[in-house]
Amino acid sequence: MYAVIVSGGKQYRVEEGQYLNLAKIESETGSTVSFDNVLLVGAGESVKVGAPYVSGCKVEGVIEAHGREDKIKIIKFKRRKHHMKRMGHRQWYTKVRITKIDSAA
Repeated sequence: MYAVIVSGGKQYRVEEGQYLNLAKIESETGSTVSFDNVLLVGAGESVKVGAPYVSGCKVEGVIEAHGREDKIKIIKFKRRKHHMKRMGHRQWYTKVRITKIDSAA
């Protein structure tokens, strides 16, 4: 069974037991998080598509860790102006393990 959920403005295809790096969720490590914005649920040949969300369906997961992604290097450069600016960015993330997909059939 799989589902498509929305978290942090992005869509993810998830299955039970899968690990995801999502945008930072303000909760403690080991706590349970549930996603109610489920766009699609599929099991074999049967697929339920929401309009926009599947009613009565939710996905649950456990927060495993918090961390930061690898650094992205940003360079702003203007030719012939003696101008160059270097910056970096590291995005915070939350590692979540999907434990249960509950599709209210």
